[in-house]
Amino acid sequence: MGKHSRPGPPNQPSRAIPHADAGDPLASYRKRRRPPLDLYRRHRPLHGGGSHLRPEEPRALEEWNGFTYEPAGTAPTLADAERWVKEQTLNAHDWQA
Repeated sequence: MGKHSRPGPPNQPSRAIPHADAGDPLASYRKRRRPPLDLYRRHRPLHGGGSHLRPEEPRALEEWNGFTYEPAGTAPTLADAERWVKEQTLNAHDWQA
């Protein structure tokens, strides 16, 4: 086993510490305001359990506000919840500008 090895593909940078621009005076602030694993929107089953189980049950939708996830609504099925999450993925960095 190699020294300081990390799990994951070797061709991708570590996501543990996000890159911060040295020329940006607000870089450290923006770095702290990024959501965990860069997920700006996520969904959770209303009745617990794994998110892939019981796809016909409703999901709670949550959105990152810069500090924590806050409720954003509900989706009737897993497919609708995933569609809502992917909708934001296209414009994920608009709020940082």
